[in-house]
Amino acid sequence: MAGLIGNRGPILTVANWSGTWPGLVGLLNLNGSLIKAGVPYASLWSADFQDEWFLERLDQWLRTGTVEHDVSHVRPLRPEGVGSEEAGLARTIAADLRGRRSIMGVFDEGCMGMYNAIIPNQLLFPLGVFKERLSQSSLYHATLSVELEEARAIYDWLTAKGMVFHFGPDEAADLTQGQVLDQLRMYIAAVRMAEDFGCETIGIQYQQGLKDLLPASDLVEGLLNNDDRPPVRGRDGAIIREGMAIVHFNEVDECAGLDGLFTNRVHRALGQPVETTLHDLRWGDVDRSGRVEDYVWVLEISGAAPPAHHQGGYAGSDSARQPPMFFRRGGGTLRGVARPGEIVWSRIFIEDGRLKMDLGRGKAVALPEEETERRWNLTNRERPIMHGVFYGVGRDQMMARHKANHVQVAYAHDSDGADRTLLAKAALAHELGLEVSLCGTAAGGRPLQ
Repeated sequence: MAGLIGNRGPILTVANWSGTWPGLVGLLNLNGSLIKAGVPYASLWSADFQDEWFLERLDQWLRTGTVEHDVSHVRPLRPEGVGSEEAGLARTIAADLRGRRSIMGVFDEGCMGMYNAIIPNQLLFPLGVFKERLSQSSLYHATLSVELEEARAIYDWLTAKGMVFHFGPDEAADLTQGQVLDQLRMYIAAVRMAEDFGCETIGIQYQQGLKDLLPASDLVEGLLNNDDRPPVRGRDGAIIREGMAIVHFNEVDECAGLDGLFTNRVHRALGQPVETTLHDLRWGDVDRSGRVEDYVWVLEISGAAPPAHHQGGYAGSDSARQPPMFFRRGGGTLRGVARPGEIVWSRIFIEDGRLKMDLGRGKAVALPEEETERRWNLTNRERPIMHGVFYGVGRDQMMARHKANHVQVAYAHDSDGADRTLLAKAALAHELGLEVSLCGTAAGGRPLQ
């Protein structure tokens, strides 16, 4: 970023199409950051840099300094095309946010160069959303203040639900029960701090800072995003927000946090599943088994994926140790294979000094075990995975348009419910002043409006 902001010539960002070496994630983060900074760029990607698609566009950039991509799948929201019930709900939620306000708890701003993930305060104020800047050192202190007995009770709650932890004897290389108990102490501390500061949403910075002091926060984040989560008692002895998720945005991605807030409000009002997470737009490939004809994306994130998204819920979830290269002090993930179902995907981003939002429809699909294993082995086995299909959006269209390394996903009970939640969330964003675009189609190629 530092060099590119001052660059005087045309800029081309290029990534290898690989899940093993996640250049795509870095590319999308850099592109979203350049968009936010107002720096023009062109972008390309390729598996081997020999294919005709790549070479033709590289030649175009060498001649003109620009690259043309197909973004015909993107259309502006037509507010008049939103149903009266969804539009009314959007107005009600927007009025509540502006009148009663919402607090976003930020445990140290910025993570791993994600300039695109930081929303300036002045863009949040008109929405009725305000940041409470919290320190990860406070979370560290609060974690150490939690009694081990409380953490053991939550561990027992999780194992009773059927969740499996893959323990080993070597603290330096394996997941241990002590690491998990410290993660659960952090979970208790995070819930209590969210309540103490009145935060509707919170984001923990993730890799930086805390990794030198505590096990990874990933297990914490996934539990927070689940309505059915281990109970935590407050100072008065009452259970804090019983049966309700505390929306967490991984890697303190504030754009995902705002999106998660919208999702939680809209889905709860419409009686749809409220569990949401961001995922890395990690990689994609055809289904080598031939069972699924659509192009299938690998959506993965280390933290924030809730058990409700996994096949079998808690009983279909397990926890594997984070790689020692990233987390010297260990800690487990909340891993599972996402269940088949209709989804809404979305992303809030910043361009031209304004908040904008893209939304689309899709589905999580089931792949044969050997195909899931192939994809996990090519990416990160310890992470939860979603086999994602985006309706009406091609691989290169998604890459050309998407302005971030992260994409937000949430389920609906059925296709009609997903269509309704998409339009209600789009209408809410529009009502609050965001520029909203709909991407692709509904199921079966039907128009989104």
